Amino acid sequence: MKLNKSRIAFRLSLVAVAFLLVCGMAAAQNDQVKGVINGRSGATMSVLSQGGESITVVLTPDTQVLEPEGLFRKKHLTMAALVPGLAVEAKGAFNDKHQLVANQVSFHGGDLKTAQDIQAGLAPTDQQVQQNQQQIKADQQKLQQQQQELEAAEAKTAANKAAIAAANKRFGELGDYNILGEVTVLFGNGKVNIDPQYKPQLLKLAQQAMGVTGYVIQVKGYASKVGSAALNQKLSTERAENVTNFLEQEGKIPLTNMLAPGAMGTSQQVAPDTTAEGQAENRRVVVSILQNKAIAGT
Repeated sequence: MKLNKSRIAFRLSLVAVAFLLVCGMAAAQNDQVKGVINGRSGATMSVLSQGGESITVVLTPDTQVLEPEGLFRKKHLTMAALVPGLAVEAKGAFNDKHQLVANQVSFHGGDLKTAQDIQAGLAPTDQQVQQNQQQIKADQQKLQQQQQELEAAEAKTAANKAAIAAANKRFGELGDYNILGEVTVLFGNGKVNIDPQYKPQLLKLAQQAMGVTGYVIQVKGYASKVGSAALNQKLSTERAENVTNFLEQEGKIPLTNMLAPGAMGTSQQVAPDTTAEGQAENRRVVVSILQNKAIAGT
């Protein structure tokens, strides 16, 4: 009888130890950080937490990037969506360097749109102001209505720029990077596919990037002012996405080291659009190798 009681006590002790181990493992996998991305460097990103602490989050091939859609559905995205200025919630476990090794990073679609607008420099809003000004000159009968629209658009532009300034002040400058290499790819009128002559240059840039500590690749697409603003925005998006896909598939650049491609539309023109030559220079994608100045020591 005493032997049976001893066995029961021993088994209960084993169950208790196993329960504590499981609870400990679960707790280690449930660490989380909420804040705003204020830097990307290689396969890591820096997140400014709600408490004001800058925490390094490590991204791995197993890290899931999720955008909630409703109560039970979640949209799976690539790590290229994790751009500076984006509010995120990262879950995982802290390593011995106090870095959160993330198994999941989630954010809301509205926050991503805000972060992308900050990077794109509000080009769509500026284009709308220009369109309104042209309509005022072309149709004097609608002057009052167009003037009201213009003032509203200008007020929206001012409000957005003020919001960007406030975000930069709160979360730190988003451009604290050195440019260590750059390639410009030009496109024909209405074209989005990469001309073969630029592919060796892109592959050489990708090879150079892999020798840079903590590099990230930035891709920005542009268009000339030929055609509508909506069409040019679409062309700049597709050009940037095609170059990004080429760098990933042919250049072997991992998504952990790429920022989401930026669609800049007709902003930041580098040549006059009054000539065919100037238009050709403006139809471009600019690819840059970036390294955080903190890593470079500058």
